[in-house]
Amino acid sequence: MSIDQLIATRLQSLRKNQGLSLEQLASSSGVSKAMISKIERQDSSPSASLLGRLAASLGVPLAHLLSEDNPQPAPLRPLAQQEVWQDPDIGYLRRQVTAHEENGGPELVEITLPAGARVSYPGWHQQAYKQRLWMVEGTLDIRYGDENYTLSTGDALTFGVDLPVTFSNGGEQQCRYLLIINGK
Repeated sequence: MSIDQLIATRLQSLRKNQGLSLEQLASSSGVSKAMISKIERQDSSPSASLLGRLAASLGVPLAHLLSEDNPQPAPLRPLAQQEVWQDPDIGYLRRQVTAHEENGGPELVEITLPAGARVSYPGWHQQAYKQRLWMVEGTLDIRYGDENYTLSTGDALTFGVDLPVTFSNGGEQQCRYLLIINGK
């Protein structure tokens, strides 16, 4: 299954399982009904920010839209089995390093953010969770609510998704970081 098929299937399944119409999800997420429909029909590839708005509105981690639930993950997860998704607008690259587990076990996600790129997510109002970020290479500016942080290689930051967060790479080279997502 392609990543666009997976996103379409997961989005529609999560929306229907919550008893939401396209109009209701559009209203709560700020994403147009037409765009949600295009994503579910695989007529459009969503941006990272748009996926974040949909995930926040559905009250699920972004991984719920980008990977399948895995109740019994294997101890070894080869690189070839790690789902990779690229934002069609800015080139943001997201690799689901560890499998997404139904029981909400910790997840490891690798992000590569191109030079000059910026991604913003709204605060999750339901089922907010904590995450830890570790900078592997480059620099990254993070705005979390009213707080601003500048991270360099080796730095770590713990924060939630309860407040709006913006990741900005103002540098001249891509940056790469790992996110450890704790629980659902």
